[in-house]
Amino acid sequence: MFPSAFFFLDRRLSLTSSQPHTRARGVQLLSEVLHECYGNLTEREVEVLIAFYENRLKDHYIITPPVLQGLRALTKCTVLPPGSAVSMLRSLFQDVHVQSLMLTERSCVYNMLINLMETREAELKGLGADFVFGFVQSMDGERDPRNLLLAFQIAKNIIHRGYDLGKFTEELFEVTSCYFPIDFTPPANDPHGITKEELIEALRAVLSGTPKFAEFLLPLIIEKLDSDVQSAKLDSLQTLTACLSQYEHKDVAEFLEGLWTSLRREVFQTSSERIESAGLAALTTLTSCLSRSVLNSDSEDSLSTFLDLVLKDCKHHLCEPDLKLVWPSAKLLQAACSASNRASHIITAAVMPSLIDQCTVIPPVCLSRPSTLEESVFSAFRESLCSMVFSALSETNSSLQITATSMLTSLAPVILIIMTNLFLSSLLCSEPMDQDNNRVASEQYSHHAVRQRCLSALAAVSTQPSIVRESTPVLLEVLSSAHTGNLVGFSVEEVVLACRSLQRIAEQVQDTEETGQCFHEVIIPRLLSLALQAALQGKSWKHVMFPQKQQGDSWSQSQMVCLLMGCVCSLPRSVEVPQIDQLLSQLEEMSCTCSHPLSYTSAAKCFAGLVNKRSQGDSLDSLIQRTTKRVCSELDSTSSPVRTQAFTLMIWVAKALLLRYHPLSTALTDKLFSLLGDADLGAMAADGFSLLMSDSADVLNRGCHADVRIMYRQRFFSENSAKLVQGFNAAPQEKKPNYLKALSNIVNKLPKQETVLLLSLLLEALLCPDQGVQLSTLSCLEPVLINPPPALIQQLEALVSRLLALICSSVRIASLRCIHALSRFPEHEILPFRARVLRALARPLDDKKRLVRSEAVQARGEWFLLGSPGGR
Repeated sequence: MFPSAFFFLDRRLSLTSSQPHTRARGVQLLSEVLHECYGNLTEREVEVLIAFYENRLKDHYIITPPVLQGLRALTKCTVLPPGSAVSMLRSLFQDVHVQSLMLTERSCVYNMLINLMETREAELKGLGADFVFGFVQSMDGERDPRNLLLAFQIAKNIIHRGYDLGKFTEELFEVTSCYFPIDFTPPANDPHGITKEELIEALRAVLSGTPKFAEFLLPLIIEKLDSDVQSAKLDSLQTLTACLSQYEHKDVAEFLEGLWTSLRREVFQTSSERIESAGLAALTTLTSCLSRSVLNSDSEDSLSTFLDLVLKDCKHHLCEPDLKLVWPSAKLLQAACSASNRASHIITAAVMPSLIDQCTVIPPVCLSRPSTLEESVFSAFRESLCSMVFSALSETNSSLQITATSMLTSLAPVILIIMTNLFLSSLLCSEPMDQDNNRVASEQYSHHAVRQRCLSALAAVSTQPSIVRESTPVLLEVLSSAHTGNLVGFSVEEVVLACRSLQRIAEQVQDTEETGQCFHEVIIPRLLSLALQAALQGKSWKHVMFPQKQQGDSWSQSQMVCLLMGCVCSLPRSVEVPQIDQLLSQLEEMSCTCSHPLSYTSAAKCFAGLVNKRSQGDSLDSLIQRTTKRVCSELDSTSSPVRTQAFTLMIWVAKALLLRYHPLSTALTDKLFSLLGDADLGAMAADGFSLLMSDSADVLNRGCHADVRIMYRQRFFSENSAKLVQGFNAAPQEKKPNYLKALSNIVNKLPKQETVLLLSLLLEALLCPDQGVQLSTLSCLEPVLINPPPALIQQLEALVSRLLALICSSVRIASLRCIHALSRFPEHEILPFRARVLRALARPLDDKKRLVRSEAVQARGEWFLLGSPGGR
């Protein structure tokens, strides 16, 4: 391919033409060829081509873009001659002003650098600081978020891989930190999918990557923390936390007072829990950084110096419990304590005597949890603290009891293990003893509230495997008591809370071998046993948990199928399910014959989850064909009593096959299209498209190890959009809403470029009386209106009319946003509609909802400025 292309170029003399445009076309063709065959070039051919392209960089500016494309292809060659990477970059930095190029060409330059850093790092490091300077010049002024991600990746590689920054450390910091904090809002339905969070994380990896930035970054963060913008504060605090984990005490010593002032303010005066939490996390990391310092006889103890500042501003507030700063002060001290054992000892020694003196107040615990009581920083105050705690446990005030219990968790896990069954179990299983009939109701309510707080507290403290082994039997006992009917006054809310507490423990406990054994040997078998017994046994459990539901076999079946689905559908594809054929047969039978909705839906989902993971082959194909034949037979019979069940199985199997690109999915999706015209199932079929295009929470997702291929939605759309349009055009008027709803469910999950292809149907959907269709359609249209295609401009009359008809409806906010977006169209196209739109927008200005009035004011303001001399 390569020699023939060269022959063609030589024959046409394009590369030696006197016309720059002709030469540019020749170079473009050569570059396109190189992108196809760079892997087949020899080292000598690469050397010749590099020399040719480097020379062309000095040519006319219109030749530069195709030259860069060619050089990018060459950077991917595995046979680059020694020294060629340096040669290319020197020519690039010397002859090309990157920021004067178009977006695509700038992206090309960044990709060249990334390619060479991956394969020719030693050569690039040989350039020394010149490479950093060249990159800084190339990046300076970049604005496009796609290119910024690439530039941040290069900067991160420079820092983390040990490139020589030389005298350009500050320049590299300046060229990247000018974007801090990130202020970027992606347009709706952005096809590139770049988020603000991605940019923040990429920039943070650069700024926090080296202590050499500390002298520049820390003053910048202190400055940004004075901002009134909440997102800027949060970004600054999180970035501070990230960089402090890399710094040493000498890097932060001169900024301690400024940092403490800023962090203290964000906790004392915060209006946001997220910012308060981020501030406390930053304080912990800062204290940890100072705790890592190695002291000698001549060095200053930075940790003691810093903690003196903390104690000076916080300690006196702890003695004033009626003032509002006592809790923020306690949180600050707790954050500093949790950083290190040494910090815990310093702060404990300073604050505990005054707290113990206030023995009438249970103090907020602001110290880290030790492993044993003997090692505890509380050892010196053990007797006083235990006296306070046990005194509080004997009080009738439930609030004091709960606080005392929480304090026990900080004193030592050893004490907690001993006390868990003595205190919490007796409290959970006891009844209020007051015999005054007039107070029974209030006492009962109070007692249930206390038990619920105890359950939550028990879950909250169960973060260590040793504690979990003691606490989970208490929770399992609650479930077992409810199951056997020995409820001891348990409410439904308490039983549910016990389940949620077990879930919380599973999510937060340390992931160790001991934890795994506890769950697999004790907790999971017990839960399964209780659930299966409840499903198969008597009525007691069902009356407690589901008193309003129907009883009978169907309910028992649904319980077991739900359990089965959770177990087998979350297994990795490599795990073989025993007796899989028999299981699938029974699930199919239950899906098609059971009358209980939860039962047949769970069975269908379980069947689909197993089909999705089953290996390709004749066995799978025959299973799908048999199931397809059965459901289609039921669906084709309008008198069948199980059409809904068959439809449910069909839609879940269709989704299972669609996700993995199985060719037999077409038969099921075609059947779904045909059902849009069905008198009974048409609306259900339209909703089915939402299920096909949406992510599923419990089955058929990557978290459950399902086979999910990329861009399956786009593939489904490209293969079926014509069928949807044809079906809509052929459908009678009364059936068209089903097609419009199906369209809305499909395009709502697609990028903007696919949405443009169905503009005529989207406009038709605005006339559909279904408010859900209207809202979904408006959501699809809004991003399209930002950069309107010519086809849409040609239909302005219809679009304006239909949007104005909706600005006083239940979807008026979405409609007003679209009207607002229309004001950005070419002025000569929309000016004829100005007066009409302004008259229509007068009505929502008086709407009872503030958000509606706000959208109307913004839209009307933009339309009012059209055609005026000082307008846009």
